[in-house]
Amino acid sequence: MTSTAFDFSRVDHVLFDLDGTLLDLAYDNYIWLERIPREWGARSGLAPPAALAALAPRFKAVEGTLDWYDIEYWSRELGVDIAQVHREERARIAWLPGARQLLAALRALGKRLVLLTNAHPATLAIKDEATAVRSCFDAAFSSHSFGAPKEDPRFWSGVGAAVRFDPARSLFIDDSLPVLEAARRAGIGHVIAVRRPDTTRDRRRHDGFASVDHVADLLASTH
Repeated sequence: MTSTAFDFSRVDHVLFDLDGTLLDLAYDNYIWLERIPREWGARSGLAPPAALAALAPRFKAVEGTLDWYDIEYWSRELGVDIAQVHREERARIAWLPGARQLLAALRALGKRLVLLTNAHPATLAIKDEATAVRSCFDAAFSSHSFGAPKEDPRFWSGVGAAVRFDPARSLFIDDSLPVLEAARRAGIGHVIAVRRPDTTRDRRRHDGFASVDHVADLLASTH
């Protein structure tokens, strides 16, 4: 199912993911698939491809849990200062096409904008320093504040208590299928998937969800 139009009069709150929805996931993919394996491999005597192969099952074992997104956990596990890696690579952080324009257009329409990210607070702070993304929102939350990732119903209970929005009159936009499914189970009335979270990679498929290549595809609906 694809969509490039949305009736924003049907919603009061628009809830946005960060990485892969507003910011180019190419940055995170570089950090986790290239930079960290290279750094960890150098300490372990492994070439980057061998290091990535060795790390893959360790990543997979905690995928979808809060540890997967916790840079303090990975710093301990790998002996690499992940926050420092992010600081060194911050020049690579970039907005996805049209993301800032959509946020400005929605604010002009009077919508309440809420950022919902699984990014660790330290990572979010570094990305905010590079983009000032939090200034575009009425509220911003890391899943670490609720002790559960967006894939977990406890996250949505926490957000509901913190924001007090009407789920039926809310739109949530994300690039992760498990997260999209969790939002739907939580009763979010409108859910849209992003197919091109990483500008350097092919489209993803999100069967069963309205979807756009980039959030910029929704700009026409704000006029």
